[in-house]
Amino acid sequence: MRQLILVAHNLRSTHNVGSLLRTAEGLGVSEVWLTGYTPYPAGGSDDDRLPHLARKVDAQIAKTALGAEKQIKWHRTADIARLVQELRQQGVTVIGLEQTPKSLPLPEFQPPDKLALIVGREVEGLEPEVLQVCDQTVEIPMFGKKESFNVVQAAAMALYYCRFML
Repeated sequence: MRQLILVAHNLRSTHNVGSLLRTAEGLGVSEVWLTGYTPYPAGGSDDDRLPHLARKVDAQIAKTALGAEKQIKWHRTADIARLVQELRQQGVTVIGLEQTPKSLPLPEFQPPDKLALIVGREVEGLEPEVLQVCDQTVEIPMFGKKESFNVVQAAAMALYYCRFML
């Protein structure tokens, strides 16, 4: 079975984080990394936030995660470059989900057995420095007038494709 890892980098919305955790859990993602300034659930000995702020963010995430934040293995780090390096050392291919001139349309992508999918900021997408550390970028073809999907819907489509593509 394919190993899927989700990396959510520099998201602002706690509701998107909760929904991503729920989606990842439902699709059998092995772990989720919340990187950069992405909000994260309460817990862990390294949570240095003020308790009342941690509780507030945790409640907002829980509203859409519906318990997934307690069921899926998640981690946080500010340093995405170091994370990517560690994932590569574990034999994981790092894929950015972003529209770029070099992006491969998702239906043409052949997912490897070990895959980390990076999704980025809700409006601006992945930063150029993050794109540079990716092994490849893929994009979801658009057929309407809108130029992109919400980060959660895009991640769900890509993870589902990667989970079931043989």
